[in-house]
Amino acid sequence: MPSPSTLDRHAADSLRFIRDTMANAAGFTAVPGWGGALMGVTALGTAGLAGPPRAEPAWLALWLGDAALAIAIGLAAITLKARRAGTPLAGPGARRFALAFAPAIAAGAGLTAVFVQKGLWNQLPGCWLLLYGAAVCSGGAFSVRVVPIMGVGLMALGGLAFAAPPEWGHMFLAAGFGGLQIIFGIIIARRYGG
Repeated sequence: MPSPSTLDRHAADSLRFIRDTMANAAGFTAVPGWGGALMGVTALGTAGLAGPPRAEPAWLALWLGDAALAIAIGLAAITLKARRAGTPLAGPGARRFALAFAPAIAAGAGLTAVFVQKGLWNQLPGCWLLLYGAAVCSGGAFSVRVVPIMGVGLMALGGLAFAAPPEWGHMFLAAGFGGLQIIFGIIIARRYGG
């Protein structure tokens, strides 16, 4: 018969394995609903201030300023929600979410510079919505089901923005970064704890 210390060691190893397996399988549930809705409100304001896409530094500065504000709101809201839920931000779920989310955002930043340099200002709304939607879909694969659905909606709006008259660009940005973000933010907040 095994000694008690051998059984204790085996039980501890088994519990560690189970805990690690559960942590690795866990999704990232700290996607902020109310923070996302607030990000949507700022985007609606920016769309109203900026108006249709035009080759002016002020137009681009308004949207890049809103993007910086949205990042700040999103990070603060994720941190608060994670603390309330006891979700570690350095855990495997958060890492997978961030690693899946970041490439499309980086591509959007790079393409923004290229589009501006090439004079394709009118194409920025489609580019931004499509790539932000791709980021949300990819990161959302490691989150609650509604997150990738929002990403698909953003991507669809991006595709439509490319096909629509350029002067409608700000309306697509308002619909995606504003409307969809608010609607899905409220859904996430109500169903998934804030």
